[in-house]
Amino acid sequence: MKRTCGNGTLRKENAGQEVTLIGWTARRRNLGSLVFVDLRDRSGICQIVFDETMADSAEVKEIRSEYILQVTGTVQIRKDSNPKMATGDIEVHASSVNIINTADTTPIAVADDTDALEDTRLKYRYLDLRRPVLQKNLMLRHEICMTAREYLDSLGFIEVETPMLGRQTPEGARDYLVPSRIYNGKFWALPQSPQIYKQLLMIAGMEKYFQIARCFRDEDLRSDRQPEFTQIDIEMSFIDEEDIFATVEGLMQKIFKRIKNTDLEQHFQRITWHECMNRFGTDKPDLRFGNELHNISDIFSSTEFKVFHDVLQSGGRVEALKFENAADRYSRKDLDKLQDFAKTFGAKALAYLKYSQNTLSGSVAKVLSEQEKADIISRLALQEDDLVLVVADREKTALSALGGLRIRLAHELDRIPHEQIYKFAWITEFPMFEYSEQEQRYVAAHHPFTAPKEEDVDKLMSDPEHVLSRAYDLVLNGYELLSGSIRIHDQALQEKVFESIGLTMEQAKERFGFFLEAFKYGTPPHGGVGIGLERLSMVLAGTDNIRDVVAFPTTNSSMDLMSESPNTVDKKLLDILGIEISKKDSE
Repeated sequence: MKRTCGNGTLRKENAGQEVTLIGWTARRRNLGSLVFVDLRDRSGICQIVFDETMADSAEVKEIRSEYILQVTGTVQIRKDSNPKMATGDIEVHASSVNIINTADTTPIAVADDTDALEDTRLKYRYLDLRRPVLQKNLMLRHEICMTAREYLDSLGFIEVETPMLGRQTPEGARDYLVPSRIYNGKFWALPQSPQIYKQLLMIAGMEKYFQIARCFRDEDLRSDRQPEFTQIDIEMSFIDEEDIFATVEGLMQKIFKRIKNTDLEQHFQRITWHECMNRFGTDKPDLRFGNELHNISDIFSSTEFKVFHDVLQSGGRVEALKFENAADRYSRKDLDKLQDFAKTFGAKALAYLKYSQNTLSGSVAKVLSEQEKADIISRLALQEDDLVLVVADREKTALSALGGLRIRLAHELDRIPHEQIYKFAWITEFPMFEYSEQEQRYVAAHHPFTAPKEEDVDKLMSDPEHVLSRAYDLVLNGYELLSGSIRIHDQALQEKVFESIGLTMEQAKERFGFFLEAFKYGTPPHGGVGIGLERLSMVLAGTDNIRDVVAFPTTNSSMDLMSESPNTVDKKLLDILGIEISKKDSE
């Protein structure tokens, strides 16, 4: 069963050639004396013409959607070209056809403009993957991986596979556990990342490691998460942040040039975490548009408005967000919806102001003094029809609420550029710790092997809230593309960090014993990153749904509708593993 070329590869210069094509029937049109078939394979679609000598044949009459055909014919120039098709200048006039396989009527339309529900598409994912747009996405993902391998290999990196079955360790998201048959009652954990192993490779003297690594996290899902995902994992010895940044920037430049023929800036901008939160209300800002946040607390230092006064007295702040030419776009009903949205971030209320004819109106305009209103107009440089949203609350709440509203309004008002713009930024100097209300202690914000900034080491015990780390993220168009850090390589400093989060060395050894043992034998300074392959693929593919760049994804509730998993297993297997399912768990 032979073919001479891919269906989507034929062009005008192939006119007059005899070719043999194989593919799926994307569309069949019967015009009486002529029958047209769009034949699809991975390379694209080619129009096949069956003239009057073949149109009445049994084989042609039998052809239906998704039948697999082998067609031999001559390439000819089309009278009316189709600019929407890559092969739109030519068609193949068939001299023979062979039906290789038939197909039942498909439950979804195998076309880019399918109207099937996502659950139906996931159930019949093997059909959904025939759609050219998804095949293109998977090929794009392949190109990213190939570029990463070639680039990192050229820099002397070694690809090393790390175990999928490892020891369960605390901190971070929940682990997926795998029961052991041999060691009854004991479990492996699937890796959330190769973090410990790649650091051990640095201790082992590999110096430059990478891996396209599968990772697993049992956490709540959303449009840019899956329970299993892939990282381009990188670790380097004898380096600092500048070496990491240069390596990653070079990799991104190679990837975007190869896939989008786009030249990125030579160096990505850098924003400290503190500055980023104050300007955008999030540590993964979309920099393709402005509308930054404004701290207007000082305007109300002597306010008589009790709500603002009480917030400021309790150590909170008043934050404002301006959107130009937006006041008329938002009715009272629309603004109520925005208030409900702000409350999902913990905000107690959302105030609004509209500027028109040199006057401020809105939900709090009447309770503000003339001086306060004048100061707002001046500070925000208000123009006709500007909309101002205000949150007065705890700092974290006010910033995150307006940060979320900034993204929502940018989408609703169509303020994000449609052209391909890629805005990268390194977010640096993250807090070393965050306070866990549940555990009533400080926990590692990144992971407990992240190094603190040298000038903050003395604060580890006395002032953990204000210790900054050597962690960094790379953000692209509002997505956290990678996370990484310079690691601790000094055993004494590692002990001090454990102590600062309430772990004795005995407890730390119980949790990370084999890893800490390795620290005794000469650990080099090292650091690295984990690049989210799916998120990078999403941006390059122009989609906002991670399932569009994963071959066999799950739903938002972690169900694989195609294979109907997770599912029950035979009780005999559970007995071998020593596992008993309680009635409550099985309901």
